[in-house]
Amino acid sequence: MTLRHWIISGLLLLGDSHISLAEVVLGQAAPSCSLSKIGGGAEKKLDSFKGQVVYVDFWASWCGPCAQSFPFMNQLHRELSSKGLAIVGVNLDEKAADAAGFLTKTPAHFEILADVGGSCPQGFGVKAMPSSYLIDRHGVVRHIHLGFKPSETEALRKEIDALLLEAASTP
Repeated sequence: MTLRHWIISGLLLLGDSHISLAEVVLGQAAPSCSLSKIGGGAEKKLDSFKGQVVYVDFWASWCGPCAQSFPFMNQLHRELSSKGLAIVGVNLDEKAADAAGFLTKTPAHFEILADVGGSCPQGFGVKAMPSSYLIDRHGVVRHIHLGFKPSETEALRKEIDALLLEAASTP
């Protein structure tokens, strides 16, 4: 079964049932995933961002709302990266060319990594596209957001600002 089919099947199974894949829980450590640059390259562990507030966003080229979320994430990166926010877009496309085509039309000014093996979305329990997770400076999942609607960006921004403030005030 391909990764795309796995995600879609998982979404269908989870629709009206209580069946659950392994998933992160608020207040617990984020899974440690090995990711790489699109098209290959050196692996990078998700926990290498520890010490920063991390906005992890799972996306794919075939996801319409994902394209809508990129301008928001670019804005967050531009405004908050100097304050300790790291944005990591985790691409789930099976073919690097699909992701590259998407990024040509919808550029990302934040870190883009890939997980073609699918262990990272399984560890997080991704149920929707896009799915985003806010992780504090200690590696703890503090907020989960499924899907993307422009009307929800203000609430997401408040969550991020609160984490950055909290992290900045922690000795």
